Amino acid sequence: MTDPSLEAKLDAIFNAHMSAELAGDLDQTLATMAPQPHLVNVPTMVGGQGPSGVRTFYAKRLIGQFFPPDVVFETVSRTCSEERLVDELIISFTHTHKIDWMLPGVEPTGKRVEVVFVVIVGIENDKVAYEHIMWDQANVLVQIGLLDPTGLPVTGAGAAAKLRNPSIPDPFFHEG
Repeated sequence: MTDPSLEAKLDAIFNAHMSAELAGDLDQTLATMAPQPHLVNVPTMVGGQGPSGVRTFYAKRLIGQFFPPDVVFETVSRTCSEERLVDELIISFTHTHKIDWMLPGVEPTGKRVEVVFVVIVGIENDKVAYEHIMWDQANVLVQIGLLDPTGLPVTGAGAAAKLRNPSIPDPFFHEG
């Protein structure tokens, strides 16, 4: 069980970081980070290393492109330790503008997207040292119409639905 005071402390550190990102405030976002940060969006390999690389990532690929205005963040779980916070989220939005960190080179499709994310945040001296962000890119591509799921073990928005309701039947297993 996580110490409530530790959880509150890490929550405050990460919320300050996320609030600055969502506000599009580059300098404040960087002020929430450790001296030698890094960020990796695993499915796209987009991110940055060190102060200059992270600044370039935020300036060119995230600020103003984070998520469309209708984004909804739904926390499924959060796990904390002294040096790490792990969030399991469902993020829903309409793909109405470019999201270069998540869908590099893909023009807006106007499609609704619902995707499960896992965000691992390293903490050093009360600052964000790193973010490792993972999601199922195949399910995103199905939802925006860039991947035909026929014959593939992908479900689109079904993955998020299954996380919310584990009793939803397995779409790939048929008895008989």
